[in-house]
Amino acid sequence: MSSTDVRDKAEDSGPSGYAAARLRLLTEGARSGPPRRSALAQLTDDWLTGLFAAGAEATRGVALVAVGGYGRGELSPRSDLDLLLLHDGEDATAVATLADRIWYPVWDLGLALDHSVRTPAEARKTAADDLKVQLGLLDARHIAGDLGLTTGLRTAVLADWRNQAAKRLPELQELSAERAERQGELQYLLEPDLKEARGGLRDATILRAVAASWLADAPREGLADARRRLLDVRDALHLATGRATDRLALQEQDQVAAELGLLDADTLLRQVYEAARVISYASDVTWREVGRVLRSRAVRPRLRAMLGGGKPTAERSPLAEGVVEQDGEVVLARAARPDRDPVLPLRAAAAAAQAGLPLSLHAVRRMATGVRPLPTPWPAEAREQLVTLLGSGRPTVEVWEALEAEGLITHFLPDWERVRCRPQRNAVHVWTVDRHLIETAVRASEFTRRVHRPDLLLVAALLHDIGKGWPGDHSVAGEIIVKDMAARIGFDRDDVAVLATLVRHHLLLVETATRRDLEDPATVRAVADAVGSPGTLELLHALTEADALATGPAAWSAWRGSLVADLVKRVGAVLAGDVPEEPEAAAPTAEQERLALEAVAIGSPVLALRAQTEPPAEERPAGDPEPLGVELLIAVPDQPGVLPAVAGVLAMHRLTVRTAELRALDLPDGVDGSVLLLNWRVAAEYGSLPQATRLRADLVRALDGSLDIAGRLAERDAAYPRRRGVVAPPPRVTVHPAASRLATVIEVRAQDAPGLLFRIGRALEDASVRVRSAHVSTLGANAVDGFYVTGPEGAPLPGEEAVSVARKLEETLRG
Repeated sequence: MSSTDVRDKAEDSGPSGYAAARLRLLTEGARSGPPRRSALAQLTDDWLTGLFAAGAEATRGVALVAVGGYGRGELSPRSDLDLLLLHDGEDATAVATLADRIWYPVWDLGLALDHSVRTPAEARKTAADDLKVQLGLLDARHIAGDLGLTTGLRTAVLADWRNQAAKRLPELQELSAERAERQGELQYLLEPDLKEARGGLRDATILRAVAASWLADAPREGLADARRRLLDVRDALHLATGRATDRLALQEQDQVAAELGLLDADTLLRQVYEAARVISYASDVTWREVGRVLRSRAVRPRLRAMLGGGKPTAERSPLAEGVVEQDGEVVLARAARPDRDPVLPLRAAAAAAQAGLPLSLHAVRRMATGVRPLPTPWPAEAREQLVTLLGSGRPTVEVWEALEAEGLITHFLPDWERVRCRPQRNAVHVWTVDRHLIETAVRASEFTRRVHRPDLLLVAALLHDIGKGWPGDHSVAGEIIVKDMAARIGFDRDDVAVLATLVRHHLLLVETATRRDLEDPATVRAVADAVGSPGTLELLHALTEADALATGPAAWSAWRGSLVADLVKRVGAVLAGDVPEEPEAAAPTAEQERLALEAVAIGSPVLALRAQTEPPAEERPAGDPEPLGVELLIAVPDQPGVLPAVAGVLAMHRLTVRTAELRALDLPDGVDGSVLLLNWRVAAEYGSLPQATRLRADLVRALDGSLDIAGRLAERDAAYPRRRGVVAPPPRVTVHPAASRLATVIEVRAQDAPGLLFRIGRALEDASVRVRSAHVSTLGANAVDGFYVTGPEGAPLPGEEAVSVARKLEETLRG
């Protein structure tokens, strides 16, 4: 059916005809994107024109005007209708009657309506008081009635906007910054707001408004396409959900991707991020130009007076060969020749980052169109300029984004294309892969004084996740890629080997420290063998911290930092020639012995809570330090079920377990009985810690069977409504037979939840294995826990038995 036929049908059948025609239009498989939005706007125009004609006694002195997105002719399936009934003020009663005859049919169809009734003078006054209204009126479009009234208002509103631009644009920029702070950046969010997040549709509309002021204009290349892409995604989102929403929720992304004919949700997000990046960069450049113009206007009268009316010349300060500063930006010197100087982009970027200044758009585009490829391997200057850029701290981000916007990053580093705008479906990560890599370099720049080879640290930070663009283990893939990239960048064979080791093992320290027993010599030796040298260990330690800090708040804390530092110290000793001895049963402290004797005497558990001492400020890991928690010491007569009982009681009291160690304690001569000592570190999820007496009372009940922990935890879980979201992957339980000679290491990866450790402990208890120690690590919603287990006699489990225990534990957690 043609658009003319659709309009005729709408006019013939009134509101019901419009609704039917609208439904057909939205379900037409052959029409989508801009054609469908324009057709929907035209269809709606025709229907509203009919309503206006039927309700108006005369068209002179009254007009129906579309504003905002509807004014631009861009109607998404569930968009509001933004309408202004404009009148000359002659007959208020007739205008009110006409308004009712238009608004009520719209409401009757269930369409969202944003409406107002004003004279031109009232509209201009409201716009002067409300920036949002003024922005909407800039897109005013005539629908029906007195065309002269609409034209007059448009002319007046545009004149007001241009006359007041010097005042209103700074106000608009401030409001945009506040909105970005609230909504975040569209190009990094897993559940972005397509309209309100920075780089979204709202910012694209604001760029049109800035251009309409004639004060500055946005970079046009790619902007219209980016805006169209976001509008297409919003259309698909409206059709998929049946709701007027701008938030691209996780559970709807696969359906939206299918609606758009895309491969999967990751492809969808990558397209959204690419569009947002174009709009964000255009916004940065535009607001910078606005500021430059306004500053220039403020000083020009004084300069002209001083210079006798002559045109002032912008001052240019040299920064590097071929690079100068001019008017707060980094530009190319007049004699610069990008076509003859392949290092110029890196030199200009390094100079800009070092000076904390933005690269001018014109300079970046000139370099992008004229630059020649670097020879392979790179000359020393190119490598040094890259390292300088990476070591410049926070200004590196803006400069890097400017290079990326014009394709210069992939010009120098072609492998970057695979990680560019790549989403990370892990709540722990707050950035896309490429942005995380830059953030890691920024964090690593803070640690360059800690290492002997800061250049290797910075390049490893930039490339440590480069393998995420390839299938399989990203660390393994990254090692291969980095060997090639580092050689092309110009590092020698030894440095290439170090960089490859850093990338291959960039997760080794934190995973080992939080999931393995550091008292076990096998653990320390394995890390030492992988690292190979003290210099590489030093670099890996700094890279580990930078990577974690760049991941997100959940990835690093004082507790994690202390565990990693302990591991590094032990590994460093091995690399220096010290051979770790097999651990012997540690002699109990006076407090541990006192608790053990009391437990034997009364035949029930006793416990003590003791706050951990924070390290001095200068020794704490970088970032927002997290308290180390509280040490929980429990002595209990040896009996079955201790691990699940303690874990369950702690879960009931909302205590998070960070480390857990269990061992049998040797009692003094003459004391009969066997005592288990539990030395755990715990922290309250929120609020304060419970009293030790309450914990002990519940533990006594849990051990004698009078406290139904499983039931209590199930009741609490049922009381909280489950939030819709991504379905968690199933739990995975694996055996690491070579991780220790003293015990079998079983690793559990599962969705974190209250009582998870209780369920694991109960399953291990049912399997008749003893837990020697537990190492608990939680990142966001993911728990990765390592358990050192033995048979009843204290020896590691035979291979087949260990696999059987792991399989049963996995089945239990899946159930």
